[in-house]
Amino acid sequence: MKKALIIGAGPAGLTAAYELLTKSKDYQVVIFEETDQFGGISRTVEYKGNRMDMGGHRFFTKVPEVNEWWDKMLPRQGKPTYDDIVLDRPMQMNEGGPDPEKTDRVMLRRNRVSRIFFDRKFYDYPISLKAETFKNMGLIKTIECGFSYIGAMLFKRKENSLEDFYINRFGKKLYSMFFEYYTENLWGRHPSDIDPSWGAQRVKGVSIMAVLKNAFRKLSGKTGGKVETSLIEEFSYPKLGPGQLWEVTADEIKKLGGTIIMNAKVTGIKKDGNHIKGVSYIMDGKEVEIDGDIVISSMPIKDLVAGMNDVPADPARIAAGLPYRDYMTLGVLVPKLNLENKTKIKTIGNIVPDNWVYVQDRTVKMGRFQIYNNWSPYLVKDLENTVWVGLEYFCFEGDNMWNMTEDEFAKMAIGEMVTLNLISSADEVMDYHMERVKKAYPAYFDTYEEMDKLIEYLDTIDNLYCVGRNGQHRYNNIDHSMCTSFEVVKNIISGKTDRSNIWNVNTEKEYHETDAADNAAEEEVEVD
Repeated sequence: MKKALIIGAGPAGLTAAYELLTKSKDYQVVIFEETDQFGGISRTVEYKGNRMDMGGHRFFTKVPEVNEWWDKMLPRQGKPTYDDIVLDRPMQMNEGGPDPEKTDRVMLRRNRVSRIFFDRKFYDYPISLKAETFKNMGLIKTIECGFSYIGAMLFKRKENSLEDFYINRFGKKLYSMFFEYYTENLWGRHPSDIDPSWGAQRVKGVSIMAVLKNAFRKLSGKTGGKVETSLIEEFSYPKLGPGQLWEVTADEIKKLGGTIIMNAKVTGIKKDGNHIKGVSYIMDGKEVEIDGDIVISSMPIKDLVAGMNDVPADPARIAAGLPYRDYMTLGVLVPKLNLENKTKIKTIGNIVPDNWVYVQDRTVKMGRFQIYNNWSPYLVKDLENTVWVGLEYFCFEGDNMWNMTEDEFAKMAIGEMVTLNLISSADEVMDYHMERVKKAYPAYFDTYEEMDKLIEYLDTIDNLYCVGRNGQHRYNNIDHSMCTSFEVVKNIISGKTDRSNIWNVNTEKEYHETDAADNAAEEEVEVD
């Protein structure tokens, strides 16, 4: 029996393991996970009965194979959730599906609400053309945005950067209001320094014209036809957070005979010419070596190549220069938020219904905040009396923010909650918890422009397959990451040597999520 070594127990790694075990009897599967948790950035952290979603993850895809896979792991709900029962709120049900009040292994259906918080006011994301938008912006800004957009339509810029990409679709005024600072905060670089391919990948079908078409469709009562990217109104979500999906998947892999080694950091890739003989990993302070016939890697390409022997100078340089953005979040427990729910969506405690909110405020460093109560009622221990909020920040590993203690980080982040008037005083905070995520976002600058050369080199290694967000250095959503693994397993079983189908996931139209552009000002990440 051949041995498949899989690096990483996130969405891509676990999907590859499960697919290989169920599609072939020829492989022994061994997974190495650096941490003690499944799911990578898609993990869920529990703290004193409250659960935190790292980054926020909506489950929505146009790929039938992915939907079938999710249904197999977490069947869609057939009975209402706790908050839907209390509020008598209708939600789509799956006939014969499980009851979330009686079982945990269930996928919920949730309302999608994401808005921009700018100048202490809420704006729809993407920007919608309605009275509230114009009222919030004021007459002068509305006129300026209109003329700016017309100018952008008449005089298209050559798209050399992400800044060009956004201005061509929204106009310079809206770009400066809703994209420029947020994007710089997210990436640590001005949009003029970022490759436009990030926008092309993440913002599909979203423009002022897209908003106009969807607004007209609603006004005219038309519901058919293509749904524009980012305008979905519902999504699926695991009862206990996204990490639950991967915990269930890991259990299924073990039942199939797969081996998962936790707290095992892969540091070495033993290569003989263009063939990998095995890997080495650190566990309990000791280096362990293991041989294998194929390697499926979802670890950051930067680290993968650094761990290889005999890498030519050029691909080694490109890999070493690939940039990443890291992520920190603070879960904050408060009795209430100052934000008023002016929507028609009913919620427990009448809190605002947003899943997450993009913060477009140059006076703070906060990038987003999540309201976990709205993701799933089962993420919050005391749903009726507390609001469990996730304050999200983007940083670089090793910088001043990353090196803050939990109390230092909490003092800064809670202070910004007061600045934004989310709460009136830091004294209102009942508890908090900090989490860090390394290499959460592969970035599109520095040596990324030479990525094709690196891919060309990696494809010369006959038994190496790169999957997932960090494995391909591509800002994939969960379904995209899973699809890379579907393609890998198909290639392995069929003996196909051309890897273009693997690298083309999330570049071909059929893989695009309709929720992908929800991360245009963010992440995902959606996404995801």
